[in-house]
Amino acid sequence: MKFDDFDREMRIYEQSLDYVILPDMYIATRLDGRSFTRLTKEICHFEAPFDEKFRDLMIHAAKSAMECGFRIIYGYTESDEISLLFHPDDNSFGRKVRKLNTTLAGEVSAAFSLELGRTAAFDCRIIPLPNLKRVTDYFLWRYEDSQRNSLNAWCYWTLRKEGMSKNEATEMLSGKSIAFKNELLLQKGINYSTLPLWQKRGTGLYYKDFIKSGFNPITGQNTKAIRREIFADTELPSGEEYARMILNIIENCK
Repeated sequence: MKFDDFDREMRIYEQSLDYVILPDMYIATRLDGRSFTRLTKEICHFEAPFDEKFRDLMIHAAKSAMECGFRIIYGYTESDEISLLFHPDDNSFGRKVRKLNTTLAGEVSAAFSLELGRTAAFDCRIIPLPNLKRVTDYFLWRYEDSQRNSLNAWCYWTLRKEGMSKNEATEMLSGKSIAFKNELLLQKGINYSTLPLWQKRGTGLYYKDFIKSGFNPITGQNTKAIRREIFADTELPSGEEYARMILNIIENCK
């Protein structure tokens, strides 16, 4: 059998599970750290419930994904997850799910590992979204997840640091209201409403114009130029204002 014929015959098996995101769908992706509870608490001993060094590692990994060749217009990270929104016209790899998942998982895993100095891995899933409302709904969902997890984390680790076991702290918080958890923290001297916004709302990443100062050695004059760079926003707006921010990013990219 000629190689070309053999190649075509075998590629049918390789491509049998290929799925393609339709061209009129928006593409979001979410990457999650694998076994990060063990990595952050038992191996690297990051501060609980939140550690700026870990936050910066996640921001670095998200930026790497946004700069690795795809047209990604917005990134969002909270806890050990990263969500990315593709430009509506991005057609990388023919929008094949297999290629997008593996490439982004590899890029983020490598960037995080190199910055950390030890091996870490992320999985990746593609989320096709049919319209702008579902795009904003998706990021509001992750935003709300961040706020819920943040309050739970502060309560859980406050109790653990006072000597409670995992089971005791979990049982005490199970089924309790937001008001109960806020009051618990207040009794421990922690005003949850005054904590840094990035701990509650996560961090958004988007392109922003910056003015860069320089010097022209030929003319001997100081110069200024506009540079477009990724901005890490650790003070995201609340609720509907956040949704409008994402819509503005999408509108401005067209």
